[in-house]
Amino acid sequence: MKVVAFVPIKLNSQRLANKNLLPLKGHPLCWHICNTLRQVNLIDEVYVYCSNADIKQYIPADVSFLKRDSWLDGDTVKGFDIYKSFISEVDADVYILAHTTSPFIKKETINDSLQHILNGENDSAFSAKRIQTFAWYDNKPINYDPNDVPRTQDMEPVWEETSGFYIFKKEIFTEHHRRIGFMPYIAEVKGAEAVDIDEKEDYEIACLYADKEESDE
Repeated sequence: MKVVAFVPIKLNSQRLANKNLLPLKGHPLCWHICNTLRQVNLIDEVYVYCSNADIKQYIPADVSFLKRDSWLDGDTVKGFDIYKSFISEVDADVYILAHTTSPFIKKETINDSLQHILNGENDSAFSAKRIQTFAWYDNKPINYDPNDVPRTQDMEPVWEETSGFYIFKKEIFTEHHRRIGFMPYIAEVKGAEAVDIDEKEDYEIACLYADKEESDE
């Protein structure tokens, strides 16, 4: 089965200026996930999908650049349109969609998740944080009965997608228009691996993790 990984990148970011080029551990933020993907032996090709060729100077030399239409950089454009455009240009049996905002995702986590799909156990996989505490939505509890409050260790966990990566068979997207299928594998991530940089505070937390990793080396 052909496995292709792609990283959508735009150089204009709304919430955190120049986010993808911010420095982290001696490299731009966008470099890290690309470097991780290129180390996963089961991946046949790794692409950066960006409208600006300048991005090539910020990513590993052996990661392929594929130019996308500039309209896909619009602030109101949905991720689905970007993924659809890439998949229409690059054929594969399995796609790995990864994001620059999760720079600490480990190659072992991606490899293990991919194995679940290649072995036929699951049709998709995604990174997520386990939330095992009292959670509410729309003014209602979603994971416990307030008339019979359980111990937190006995609760069913709620999973929060980190957007670090999504892995899916081609037909999951082309036939069902989804990036998570019907039999997904949830790859639990914790600590630095769970970092998802959207705001300035997220970047500051990432820098703290990076400083800790360097001090531990």
